[in-house]
Amino acid sequence: MRNTKILLILLITLTVISCKKDPVDPIPSDIPVGISYSPEAPDADKELTITFKADNSSQLYGYSGDVYVHVGVVVEGVWRYVPADWNQNLAKCKMTYVEDNVWKITLSPSVRAWFNSQETAVNSVGVVIRSSDGSKKGLVNDYFITVTDKKYKGFEPAEIKLAPMPAGVKHGINVVDNSTVTLVLYDKDQNGNHKDFAHVVGDFNDWKLTNDEKSQMYRDNAAGTWWITLTGLDAAKEYAFQYYVGTKAGETIRLGDPYAEKILDPHNDGYINAATYPENKTSNPAAIGISSVFKIKRDDYTWKVPDFTMPNPNKLVIYEMLLRDFTPAGNLTGAMRKLDYLKTLGVNAIELMPVQEFDGNDSWGYNPAYFFAMDKAYGTRTMYKEFIDACHERGMAVILDVVYNHATGAHPFAKLYWDPGKNKTSPNNPWFNVDAPHPYSVFHDFNHESPLVRDYVKRNIDFLLKEYKFDGFRFDLTKGFTQKSSNESTASNYDASRIAILKDYYAQVKASNPNAMMILEHFCADQEERELAEAGMYLWGNKNEAYSETAMGWNTPSKTSFMGINGWTRNWTYNNVVGYMESHDEERNMFAAKTWGADIVKNSNLNQMKRAALNAAFFLTIPGPKMIWQFGELGYDISIDHNGRTGKKPILWNYFEIPERKKLYDTYSKLNVVRENMSTTFDDRDSWSNQFAGGDWANGRRITLDSPTKKMVVLGNFEIDKTINMNANFPTPGVWKDEMENTTITVTDVNMTISIPAHEFKVYTFSH
Repeated sequence: MRNTKILLILLITLTVISCKKDPVDPIPSDIPVGISYSPEAPDADKELTITFKADNSSQLYGYSGDVYVHVGVVVEGVWRYVPADWNQNLAKCKMTYVEDNVWKITLSPSVRAWFNSQETAVNSVGVVIRSSDGSKKGLVNDYFITVTDKKYKGFEPAEIKLAPMPAGVKHGINVVDNSTVTLVLYDKDQNGNHKDFAHVVGDFNDWKLTNDEKSQMYRDNAAGTWWITLTGLDAAKEYAFQYYVGTKAGETIRLGDPYAEKILDPHNDGYINAATYPENKTSNPAAIGISSVFKIKRDDYTWKVPDFTMPNPNKLVIYEMLLRDFTPAGNLTGAMRKLDYLKTLGVNAIELMPVQEFDGNDSWGYNPAYFFAMDKAYGTRTMYKEFIDACHERGMAVILDVVYNHATGAHPFAKLYWDPGKNKTSPNNPWFNVDAPHPYSVFHDFNHESPLVRDYVKRNIDFLLKEYKFDGFRFDLTKGFTQKSSNESTASNYDASRIAILKDYYAQVKASNPNAMMILEHFCADQEERELAEAGMYLWGNKNEAYSETAMGWNTPSKTSFMGINGWTRNWTYNNVVGYMESHDEERNMFAAKTWGADIVKNSNLNQMKRAALNAAFFLTIPGPKMIWQFGELGYDISIDHNGRTGKKPILWNYFEIPERKKLYDTYSKLNVVRENMSTTFDDRDSWSNQFAGGDWANGRRITLDSPTKKMVVLGNFEIDKTINMNANFPTPGVWKDEMENTTITVTDVNMTISIPAHEFKVYTFSH
């Protein structure tokens, strides 16, 4: 028995020894859960030990792998001097195992030296405890340690200097002469209050906050602005800078200039390749967040087409383009190489999805942050001009999709009056609503009743039309341009105040360029849309459901009517509707056909392409402007939800080499030739008639043009499995051209029967 006890004791001892980790400094067993540190009063010039203990609510509880600390010196709310990226496992940041669920790290020989923060005041250290692969966090929220820094103090602004603004300057960046710039920042909240100080830091003062004429701004109480005049500048040099504003209560904010034509984003610019943006985009290390850029001597661009006039808006074939997903390059250079492809297709206008500086680099662009700067993810300012110029050389207008309903929290106006606790704009923000009054809230909602917002938008409109020579705009989400409270059921109701706002912006469009076009994504009451059309604006006309149903081959009268595709079919006086079968925001017709179509359609790519061509015939031959979503002409059949709704989609230029898809492209091209040849009749409402309502299916659908000089008959069979013999009902006897076959027929009997197979159509034209 005694020997057994001895063996048992030896066995237990060996087991304990074999399980024991490397020895570490002893730590009391009563280590508090979560993050603790010593000394209890951290000093920037002394070492600091950080300990973490996981309880059973932590993702690291029971974790046996390596643990790292993700840390930084927090300056004005921004983490700086962070040694490693999130998944970068530097030995310096590896925590030491203490015991199960406990780890520690010592910042030595001092906090300042460990971060190498030099002359930056260290008053706060942000801490995240993570697993080696970054998938687990010790605590859900970031942890902050207050540090005393006796060596360096944060900047202390001087008393306010009052002075009136120089005459003739505006909000933003004002070039005075070849060596002088005046910067003006508006700062008066809803209650008439200002921030307590405002300074500038930038390349012109070595990014140093001082209380002298190189940094401290004057305040003009009457104008509600801060301003500073910078002298001795190099006209050929780019200067990056930020505004530094705040309150005596401790609030500090870094802002770019909301009127800057170029910004530098240290978190995203580095991922833009040099082929897309070959110019400098390096942010100064002293900048905290986004900085703005100015240059006194503007880059010269000599326009090849200085006085382009866009085609008649009623006759436009608009190609909606997302640069990111249009070519493998995903930029302006790639798109320029495809302009001849679009010209041959018959496109005479390109509508670019938003390209004003948006958050990140990978986006649809409906998250704008800086409205006067073109996003570097697609190219330089010169490249944007080259693209527009190249379009104009080919007779194609360029329409820009603009997003004035809202902006992200990165916009300087949003940051200036911000509620960090609620993560939204504050009630005293003079540009933004705290919450959108309408049910379509996206990011932060502009108050378009504010004179400040009106002035900002109108200045932007004028700038884009004159600086870049855009030919018009598509305004996103104009239903939201209102301060009237609404819900889903009332948001579309007639709103006179919204109409007044849009008319004001339209007046600016016309003042800046009398030939420019303004298109609205509106979707409101017919009375309201009609009134906007009568004022000269154009309305988006969404017929995606109808054309998807016909593409699928489903005869559902309540869904398949093409009525409403233009203004005349809405009984409007004017034809101001941009009709479309697809847009960036709708499911693709051909995805619907191959996924949910009738079997004879779903199981045959050839039949899918035939029905795409049939749809195009009953789309492009209808009077009024039309819009094609990119690659619709090739039967693009990848879902809008592929890789997430706004995620990147496959770029399938190989479709052009597939015979049935190439034939669809050729059909679009031929139809656009017909459209161009018929264009002189597009404003002659009395010459057109149609039978393409929901009930016009079994006997075939038709479009007829009967003008004194030009005539056309379009016949289509939307059945899926049988031929229809249609009475042609030609307006006149004579020699008619079959546009798709490029042949002629001699018509002696205007009521002759034309046999149309399932999924197919005929287009006949006649000219005196």
